[in-house]
Amino acid sequence: MQGGLPSLELVERVCSGERRAVARMLSRAEAGGEEAREALDLLYRRAGRAHVVGMTGVPGSGKSTLVAKLIAAALAAGRRIGVVAIDPSSPFSGGAILGDRIRMGEVSGHPAVFVRSMASRGALGGLAPGTLEAVDVLDAAGYDMVFVETVGVGQDEVDVVRAAHTTVVVSAPGLGDDIQAIKAGILEIADVHVVSKGDKPEADRTVTDLKAMLGLALPAAGLKRPVPVIKTSSARGEGIGELLAAIDAHRDHLVASGEYQGRRQAIRERRTLKAAEQILHEEFERHRQGRMADLVAELAAGTLSPQTAARRLVARIGTEIVP
Repeated sequence: MQGGLPSLELVERVCSGERRAVARMLSRAEAGGEEAREALDLLYRRAGRAHVVGMTGVPGSGKSTLVAKLIAAALAAGRRIGVVAIDPSSPFSGGAILGDRIRMGEVSGHPAVFVRSMASRGALGGLAPGTLEAVDVLDAAGYDMVFVETVGVGQDEVDVVRAAHTTVVVSAPGLGDDIQAIKAGILEIADVHVVSKGDKPEADRTVTDLKAMLGLALPAAGLKRPVPVIKTSSARGEGIGELLAAIDAHRDHLVASGEYQGRRQAIRERRTLKAAEQILHEEFERHRQGRMADLVAELAAGTLSPQTAARRLVARIGTEIVP
């Protein structure tokens, strides 16, 4: 127990939407550890109603400001909104550099909004350890939409597509390239494309170029529906309602086409594999001076390949940690 109530006692309070309980459980999800494992598993089974929206894009594209505007529009429609915002880690504390209330402005204090900043802790893929369990907590707490805003590192943002039902890629004109999403290698992961800072004169050119590239690249991917490209201006409040409608339309499409369950299953499978990787890593590090010492020694001597060592590691650990 990390101070306060045991995790299991927080489950019902989280499910009733008690903010303090939600905050405590989010902290335990981020910290990891076995004490909260059973509670997080229970919350996972209570989750599954929220629409999870991934927001990604290169630094300087205005994701945080755009998310704040989206939250305001969703609140006007009577929704409850959760946000997991992934920030770079402080090199000193390891915590998130940017604070949730700083990045989301006034909307973070609204009683129907819960914003949580999480440190990336060096993780690749734009997400942080514990991100999806934090989504489970907010989902189980009754938030209708949960936005996951990635760290904004550019080329390693693709993990968000394996975590969200709808992925929004944000590009901004005037950042050095006509289409930043292409440079970042994330053009194809978008369910919705956004050109932010639409009040800039280069914005229309970026929209046109994106549509042209999508017309060339995406038919080969076998997509069944066109990917919308929406121009927004957070400064002027333009395009925000259209963007929210496009996000809702994508979810409706997934449900109507039967793809929604397939996407949810893909997320579950990806989470299982990531959890298995983490377990193997932790077990190897924990026992490298003990029962893994022979593997380490053979690797050091060059008499064992990493592939064979990995197979032995899986076989050795697998029978010991299954409940």
